[in-house]
Amino acid sequence: MHVASASPHEPHLVPATLDARFLPDLPWRLIGDRGYDSDGLDERLMAQYGIEMIAAHRRGRAKTEDGRPLRRAKRLWKIEQLFARLHNCRRVVTRWERHAGNYLGMVQLACARILLLAFVR
Repeated sequence: MHVASASPHEPHLVPATLDARFLPDLPWRLIGDRGYDSDGLDERLMAQYGIEMIAAHRRGRAKTEDGRPLRRAKRLWKIEQLFARLHNCRRVVTRWERHAGNYLGMVQLACARILLLAFVR
């Protein structure tokens, strides 16, 4: 998890998020929506981390793949479901904390709550 201001474009935050991971291993692939369709991001992830970026093409852009990797994007609903569950926590939806560390703690607490509720059911 990585917390940043709302002003930068999401693809610019991907390397900082990968550096803030808590697992020692990097993923082989990242799945994103159309906002992550960028040749620069694809090249940077492959060169620095060896990660394949899977994102649907934006409108008006020439297709560079045959669609097989995009079938993996069907599992994107799992991430969207996590964000929907995070929206049940009011302090996570609207950032009231002044410091990013305090907000990150609230997000981590909300994720721990989601995990605990998943195991109780």
